[in-house]
Amino acid sequence: MRFLTYHGLAPADLADKVDKVRAAIERDEFRSSDVKKLAVRGFYRAKLDDACRLLLMFADYRGEKACLALEIIRGHAYDRSRFLRGARVDESKLGDPGPPETSDAQPLRYLHPERPVFHHLDKPLSFDDQQDAALRQRPPLVLVGSAGSGKTALLLQRLRGVAGRVAYITESRWLAETSRALYVACEGAPEEQQADFLSYRQLLETVGVPAGRPVTFREFAGFFARHRQAIGFADAHQVYEELRGVLTAEPEGPLSREAYLGLGVRQSMFDAGQRAMIFALFDRYRAWLAAENLYEPNLVAHAWLPRMEPTYDFVAVDEVQDLTNVQLALVLRSLKVPGQFIIAGDANQIVHPNFFSWSKVKSLFWRGLGEARQADVHLLDVSYRNSDEVTRAANGVLRLKHAKFGSIDRESNLLMRPLAGMAGSVTAIATGSAAVRELDEKTRQSTKVAVIVLRDEHKAEARQRFHTPLVFSIHEAKGLEYETVIVHRLISAERRLFAELCEGATAGDLARDELEYRRAKDKSDRSLELYKFFINALYVALTRAVRQVVLVEDDLGHPLLELLGIGRAENATPVQLERSSAEEWQREAHRLEAQGKTEQAEAIRAQVLRLRPVPWQVFDRANLQTLAAKALAPGSVSGKAKQQFFELACFHEERLVAERLVEEGRFEPAAQYDAQRERIARRALDGFEGKNFKEVLARTEQYGVDYRSPQNLTPLMLASFAGNVGLVEALLARGASLEARDHAGRTALHWAIRRAYRDAAFAANAFGAVYDLVAPPSFDVEAAGRLLQIGREMGEYFFFSTLLARFDELYRVPMGRFSAVTSQFFLREPFAHFPEVVIKAARKRRTYVNGLLARNEPGSAYAPNRQLWVRESFGRYVPNPALSLRVSSADGADAWVPLHEVMNLAWHESHFERGARGRLTGMTMEVAAAG
Repeated sequence: MRFLTYHGLAPADLADKVDKVRAAIERDEFRSSDVKKLAVRGFYRAKLDDACRLLLMFADYRGEKACLALEIIRGHAYDRSRFLRGARVDESKLGDPGPPETSDAQPLRYLHPERPVFHHLDKPLSFDDQQDAALRQRPPLVLVGSAGSGKTALLLQRLRGVAGRVAYITESRWLAETSRALYVACEGAPEEQQADFLSYRQLLETVGVPAGRPVTFREFAGFFARHRQAIGFADAHQVYEELRGVLTAEPEGPLSREAYLGLGVRQSMFDAGQRAMIFALFDRYRAWLAAENLYEPNLVAHAWLPRMEPTYDFVAVDEVQDLTNVQLALVLRSLKVPGQFIIAGDANQIVHPNFFSWSKVKSLFWRGLGEARQADVHLLDVSYRNSDEVTRAANGVLRLKHAKFGSIDRESNLLMRPLAGMAGSVTAIATGSAAVRELDEKTRQSTKVAVIVLRDEHKAEARQRFHTPLVFSIHEAKGLEYETVIVHRLISAERRLFAELCEGATAGDLARDELEYRRAKDKSDRSLELYKFFINALYVALTRAVRQVVLVEDDLGHPLLELLGIGRAENATPVQLERSSAEEWQREAHRLEAQGKTEQAEAIRAQVLRLRPVPWQVFDRANLQTLAAKALAPGSVSGKAKQQFFELACFHEERLVAERLVEEGRFEPAAQYDAQRERIARRALDGFEGKNFKEVLARTEQYGVDYRSPQNLTPLMLASFAGNVGLVEALLARGASLEARDHAGRTALHWAIRRAYRDAAFAANAFGAVYDLVAPPSFDVEAAGRLLQIGREMGEYFFFSTLLARFDELYRVPMGRFSAVTSQFFLREPFAHFPEVVIKAARKRRTYVNGLLARNEPGSAYAPNRQLWVRESFGRYVPNPALSLRVSSADGADAWVPLHEVMNLAWHESHFERGARGRLTGMTMEVAAAG
């Protein structure tokens, strides 16, 4: 067995003992090193000496076994392990030493044949020679590779090696959030580093939150339809690309009419006369944006360039092909030292309108915007995602593109080598054949198969033949990965255009092992820009498939299918019949919703899960107000309303409600609040505390994984409060939301924190594992009109989360709020016993907490000052009323919501007596002005 060590492993004085373990395991001797399995997710440990252990896991790469040494555990302090994430280990309960179980070996996509070191994000990574060379390259660096080439993993590892303030920036918020989750999965951010993970929209908001929201193509298409007659020579996609990729794309500002009409032949898709009409539309477009409270990201980038301050010591830009030059210029302007960046992308994946080319990116450097005239370009030509046949077909598309149009630029002159280790298949079947009906029967109930069409308007026809909810247009396909992809009439939708694309191309052109670098001879030929979307669309559709692709086309004799060597199939035999479970569909709906693909997520819930509303009343904010009015109304005789209100008060620990029920509602049982609270609260946890939680999971299949209890909590909130790690894991596996909030703005994380401060046993046992599972990677706040991101590795994350979780504790008497948040609010027992995964030991000191409170109040000179709270008096703080949080709604949309509104302080203060002191809901404007 091979023995590899984590690149961050530093054995120091234990190096000789680690080498002994290495030698023993390489001889397949496990007992001599006392290798024992831990009761934690497939981890093992070896004995180094009486006090120290070596944390291990095992891996498999195509039958080759490897032992991976992760970390030295000193003094049996398993709770401080970066990889065990707060899990408890009792050595007295471990089994006998011996070899690892076969089922515990983690499958690897790649294992370097010689290199004895591995990396780790959420799972072990072994880099090939190309990737390793890129990792060692000095910035600035341009990284080019297809989907599945490991670009994102390399960016994250490269980011780890930089001290100071760093940023990972990409167009997709989902990719930014996913990347942050990977980045902090085991180690968190390095101690000497502060990392932001931003979508491009979030980057704009760090300079200033624009009014409105960014315009989408769908909204633009509606605007364009009203002007279709004036622009009869182009469709909405082409005009959108021209506006975003040509007219507004350069850092110097939007082109003037004269500059636009004077563009060269290959700088625009349209001739001068057509450009004059498009420029007239551009003026109307800007007026429409303002009227609809929308903004164009390029225009905001122009306005924000002078305002962007040098902020970052290093920046990593992912999927750069989704950005325009002005957007990239804004990113580079954020650097303290020009040239300290790495950018990655793949020009062959462009299906979004922006006129991207690597030559345009390099022109930024030559014009001094990146100060990186000698930026190295590193090519990654291995695909670890796609099967051999899928890669062969995708390479065929690239060869055809090269044969017709020459080399776009040197960076795009690249074919892929498959290393996924699967043969796979790419076949075509006729649109009206029985094979299509067979394929539909086999795939309609599987989460591993998706249908891709060219445009949004083609989805309806595809749904007539395929009854899966997973139908996407090519513009939605970015970021998707499915075992099998059905490409529905993508060629047939533009049959003539694809036929023209094949004219003059031969089988020999598509048989080249390498693409010779040559530019197109005819500089006046604009055809590439006209064909680019369509040929890239086919490439992207093919590469979404891991194993196999089935093209459903009208004409199986189409010259493009012939050129690509795609064989005909008489039936759907290669595709396996599969029925995914309700759990798998729930997880898929959540994943798609997180990516912004709400149409498909909603289709899953309607067509497959067939969710129903809960049969009980949920007391959300609106219903709670109605119930309060009914229970507290003068002369009310509704005993049911009063009992419900009392039980809700007991569960949410709202003592003031119980007192009002006694005084105003004349409901004497509420006087027993202290005696009854615990019993009533426990009753709400029935089914959530034990190991048998099948009934809870069954309810998620009926009502949805985020259904609401009568108390307005989701199952994940209740499971977190109960400390049921197994149920939390099961709910997250089904796609439970970490962002859902109760009537007081509390998430599952906040409910776990509430329990930890009340229950020392919970704090010492389940809290660490629950916290690690339900703490989102980051959250965004808006302070003084700018976004500030707070990652879970930062000190502010825990303390601000605790403020949100427990601030209602300060509302205890009708006369008002007589206390505020102090360091003792956080430090009271059992805080000292919270595990390392929750709060690092260095952050448990009173001096640290006091300093953190002081540096995050308005007026502090600390940078970045997040202005999370305001000081009422020396050492006493309350939530900043001028602060807003980005809050997600159930449909995946988000909005900035004032912090006091998120926390529903108005509800808590509505139970005060008239004239009570300490109210916060009336101080917003005063504090905002002072800040």
